[in-house]
Amino acid sequence: MKTIYLKQLLNLTIGLCMVQVANAQLPEPGFEINGNIAIVITDPQIDFLSTKGVAWGAVGESVMENNTIANIETLFKLGEQHGIPVFVSPHYYYPHDHKWKFEGVLEKLMHNIKMFDRESQVSSNGFEGSGADWMPQYKQYINGGNVTVSGPHKVYGPESNDLALQLRKQGIDKVILGGMSGNLCVESHMRELIENGFEVAVVGDATASAKLPDLDGNKAAQVNFKLISSKLFTTEELVSEMAKK
Repeated sequence: MKTIYLKQLLNLTIGLCMVQVANAQLPEPGFEINGNIAIVITDPQIDFLSTKGVAWGAVGESVMENNTIANIETLFKLGEQHGIPVFVSPHYYYPHDHKWKFEGVLEKLMHNIKMFDRESQVSSNGFEGSGADWMPQYKQYINGGNVTVSGPHKVYGPESNDLALQLRKQGIDKVILGGMSGNLCVESHMRELIENGFEVAVVGDATASAKLPDLDGNKAAQVNFKLISSKLFTTEELVSEMAKK
């Protein structure tokens, strides 16, 4: 009898704790637009963002809903207007990458559809206008003096490229993050940068994710941006915040 009572009491206590957690308001750490800050944009490339890109069938709906193409351009503009350095972390696959012996589901898909393919890491032959190339409207910014293009990441996160090194070498400790795609490269960059001691805010509508019949990558990404980053901005909110500076 005593054991049954204790179990009931324990279950009641757990239930009350769960209700308290469910009713608790999430804290707002906030993110000040000041100090050694940079904008980081992942994969602003044709294969993700153009109707001609190989991934458009999966991400196009989300791109259109979020106004992602224009919002990413706004991030480039904000960097230029406010003297904030911009870092681009691209995604490229070279012939040797197609020799990998094992892959995750979407890695395999990307290789199968030749996403982000480039002829060579030491040649730009065939790059112009390919799926690996930048969206045309971004080129004027990427070719500008305040943009650093890191080496390519290979799966989703920046562990395999020099993004963190480039940020550290320029004295950056705060990052505003956007780009493609939300629940893969953007989220992976957010997690890794946070683990490496950067303060990170995400611009939720300057990204987009695959939406499939039984999977909503955009919804998953936005939830994790909210739960993990210091601040989840809309592009409009970010523009407003920067206008105050």
